[in-house]
Amino acid sequence: MFRTLHGKLSAVLLGLLALLGLFYISLTLYTTRKYIEEVDQKLNRKLASDLASEKILFKNGHVHQPALKEVIDMLMVINPNIEVYLLDPQGHILAYSAPSGKVKRQQVSLEPIQRFLNGTNNLPILGDDPSNLNGQKVFSVSPVPAAPGSGPLTGYVYVILSGREYDSVAQMLQGSYILRLGLWMIAASLLFVLLTGPLLFHILTRRLRRLTTAVENFEKAGFQAPATFLPASSPYTQDEIDRLGSVFSHMAARIQQQVQELRDADAQRREMVSNVSHDLRTPLAALQGYLETLLIKEGELTPAQQREYLSIAIRHSERLGSLVAQLFELAKLDSQEVQVHSEPFSLAELVQDIVQKYQLVAEKQQVHLQTQLRADLPFVTADIALLERALENLIENALRHTDAGGVVAVLAEPDTTTVTVQVKDTGHGIATEDLPRIFERFYQVAKHRSDKADGAGLGLAITKRILELHHTDIQVESVLNSGTTFSFTLPIYRATPVIEK
Repeated sequence: MFRTLHGKLSAVLLGLLALLGLFYISLTLYTTRKYIEEVDQKLNRKLASDLASEKILFKNGHVHQPALKEVIDMLMVINPNIEVYLLDPQGHILAYSAPSGKVKRQQVSLEPIQRFLNGTNNLPILGDDPSNLNGQKVFSVSPVPAAPGSGPLTGYVYVILSGREYDSVAQMLQGSYILRLGLWMIAASLLFVLLTGPLLFHILTRRLRRLTTAVENFEKAGFQAPATFLPASSPYTQDEIDRLGSVFSHMAARIQQQVQELRDADAQRREMVSNVSHDLRTPLAALQGYLETLLIKEGELTPAQQREYLSIAIRHSERLGSLVAQLFELAKLDSQEVQVHSEPFSLAELVQDIVQKYQLVAEKQQVHLQTQLRADLPFVTADIALLERALENLIENALRHTDAGGVVAVLAEPDTTTVTVQVKDTGHGIATEDLPRIFERFYQVAKHRSDKADGAGLGLAITKRILELHHTDIQVESVLNSGTTFSFTLPIYRATPVIEK
């Protein structure tokens, strides 16, 4: 029971109600006792003065026993619980009406007597109880002069009002029907709360149990089953549990998405490993084959044949080195090791330099490589080294898929805030079904010319990652057998004006 929230809340409620019940019962008994004492003292405030005025209790400085006996007999008839004491001016007890042997004190304190005689309204005032060494009770007191109406103080008439009637709680309860009724009502109220509280807690925690069940089922299903907890329909009626359920539902959907992304990434990783193994194995096998041929046929091959075999081996070695370099480059881009250092520069100059570098390759392939740039092309802001790598990849890709006599062009067109860069070719184009996957790693479209389409399928993936680091995206448009256009945008550099003072 105590392992559940409902059980813990019920136990806490029971404990709090028990403490609260004890507190209220104690408070009721205390306030009732004080109220009785206050009422008793107010009603009998003048009792001692009346006794002192009716009888001469001191005669010639001594207790007048006959008068005291008359007072005691009268009080026994009126209220047998009242006790009368005669005190001297220092508070010593001279005579009393209590049973013999019950008086434990020889003197009572004068401080409460003086407060009473000063006429204070802050009642009750408790004075020393002569029959109890540590007890105090309400009283009535009056000074007794030597002669009626005047003269020096002879002593005090000290009347204990409550006697021994309410010395204990049991006596107090036995003597008051209203008090007993009040305590029974408090006990009944506490019992009602004790019975209904756990039931209400059970009802209030019902949605929390449903949420717990939904979380457990989500875990048991391998974080794949959709969350079944439905919070309140209106946001104005939702409480903390509903909001927690909504957050859980969104979190569960996000977890499902991430799990699926992890599975897709794992599938891509497996495919990438398979592709890497294949792309590495092919040049390695060719390189090894030609080198072994040179060793086996040493002395049998003509210098021309040896040179041809070595050229082929070098070509495969360069391809292998290029593939490894691209893998390392892509790994660095994915691991956030590459930091983008943006700076303003002339895009026209960068494009001209890159195109100049590939002119010989284009002429060898009989492809016309050109630029279409405006003379007033503004500066842009980017990482010049990374952007150079991205443009090189796009131009290499265009040259690889463009036949002799084709055209590869680099264009740049500014607008108000950005410059749109395009790399266009008149090559083979890309089929519609291949367009969504051309930026995937190691993905290669159908090869139209095996001697040229020897890329590893990493160039476009590297380019896309570089542009993502610049917070821009790359777009592609292509018509099969007509050509392809890759485009992206770069922000125009705006120099901050210097305010002269």
